[in-house]
Amino acid sequence: MRVLIYSIFLLCLIPTAQGQMLQQKLKTSSLDSQFVYLNLYSKSQSADFKIIRRANLETIRHNVRDSLSTYRKKIAELSNNASSSAGNIKGLQDSVQSLSSQLEQEQQKTDSISFLGINFAKGSYHTLVWVIIIVLAAAFAGTLFAFRKAKVDTVDSKNTVDELQEELQTLRKKSMEREQHLKRQLLDEQLKRNS
Repeated sequence: MRVLIYSIFLLCLIPTAQGQMLQQKLKTSSLDSQFVYLNLYSKSQSADFKIIRRANLETIRHNVRDSLSTYRKKIAELSNNASSSAGNIKGLQDSVQSLSSQLEQEQQKTDSISFLGINFAKGSYHTLVWVIIIVLAAAFAGTLFAFRKAKVDTVDSKNTVDELQEELQTLRKKSMEREQHLKRQLLDEQLKRNS
């Protein structure tokens, strides 16, 4: 008898335990799993129909509504994130474009040199500087050559002038001596005549 009482008691508890287990599974599992559990634990009336408890159906409906609201919130957040990301991307593209133009301007500045208010490419500037250096070096060499030639000519002229002055001095002395000699002779002759 006890066995019979225990069997009846267990038979009464099994549907209750199954119902509690189903409720627990419906609350904790994913939506797809909840529909699978609902289909397994529902009673078959015929091949096409099943009997579902209203409480189980309400639990699933509540779970679906919660899931949908959660998904809608996530979709709204993702769409807000997408729009803010699009704004960020647009801002970043604008800043990249601005930085590209600034980089191009800086490259032009570094590739060119301003000389006498005129912008030259670096290669042209270096060529111009070397041409100026060569012209100045040639002018310096020409000036140096002309200076040395003038110095040599000046030294030669000075030597020539010195020689000519010496000759002139010599000629003066000779002419003075000759003049004195002639004067003496004249005086001697006059004295001879007067005596």
